[in-house]
Amino acid sequence: MIKNLPHFSDAQILAARPPKQLVDPRRPYACLLEEEYSARGQLEQVATIFLTNRECPFRCLMCDLWRNTTDDSVAEGDIPAQIDFAFEELAIEAAVKSGAVAQVKLYNSGNFFDAQAIARQDWPGIADRLVTCQTTIVENHPRLCNDDCLQFRNSLQGELEIALGLETVHPEILPRLNKQMTLIDFQRAVEFLRDHEISVRAFILLKPPSLDEEEGVQWAIRSLEYAFEVGVQCCSIIPTRPGNGIMEQLQDQGIFQPPDVHSMERVLAAGLQMERGRVFMDLWDAEQFCPCPECGSARLQRLETMNKTQQVLPAVECSQPGCG
Repeated sequence: MIKNLPHFSDAQILAARPPKQLVDPRRPYACLLEEEYSARGQLEQVATIFLTNRECPFRCLMCDLWRNTTDDSVAEGDIPAQIDFAFEELAIEAAVKSGAVAQVKLYNSGNFFDAQAIARQDWPGIADRLVTCQTTIVENHPRLCNDDCLQFRNSLQGELEIALGLETVHPEILPRLNKQMTLIDFQRAVEFLRDHEISVRAFILLKPPSLDEEEGVQWAIRSLEYAFEVGVQCCSIIPTRPGNGIMEQLQDQGIFQPPDVHSMERVLAAGLQMERGRVFMDLWDAEQFCPCPECGSARLQRLETMNKTQQVLPAVECSQPGCG
């Protein structure tokens, strides 16, 4: 380990924050149309909608998703209106109605089943807009997985998948992420959801604070193994980034450095070679992890193709010293 990671309170994490972005409660703060390799073994169109709603009550050390949230609950009807806006913005209204968009991700910078974020009164309106979708994917904290998940699933025509933040199985780091979750909590949530025919994906951090590059790789792989062992069907690996205030402080103190693209390549390859479920590398703003002018774009293209094919591709070669 580089240095031991201190324990931070909610107050310390909040005090380090820069200001939030200005957001409109009637519009998602982002939306995009992408292709993802599905559980059905094929590339499918996925509409990802980043909903605007009240901030998550958990103050995770590494999280910067709060930047696009509100301080108060949004009004009833706002979330369905955001979905309408996203479909129109992406010009996919007809495609959604015809079923050509197989999956919709409703990511809300927190927990879909936090009633202060997504009002239950909006569930019917949400379900009406997703009636032709084969899979709806939402995110949630493991400790908030309860009968609400079943009620929402029952309102959908298609399947429900819930993404849970596992983050890491490192026994010293997980408690210091301020996630207020244990591995037992995570396993219970997965078992509950799977027992009720709800699919599960996990978010796993690559190189959380205090780990060096090799440790970051090894603990990400261990976390993948654990996730699949307890019943997760799909894992998304998130390279740990600065951007929330406290992470910059840790970076200045030498406790945190973002991972490099070589680590991203190794972990994705290791996950795919397990052949236990789908594995994706998150490539949001990934240029920051591969500054090499000779091979950076080729490495990102390789990762993207591996995401879409779920196959390990030949390594990228580079003549730059230390790049390989």
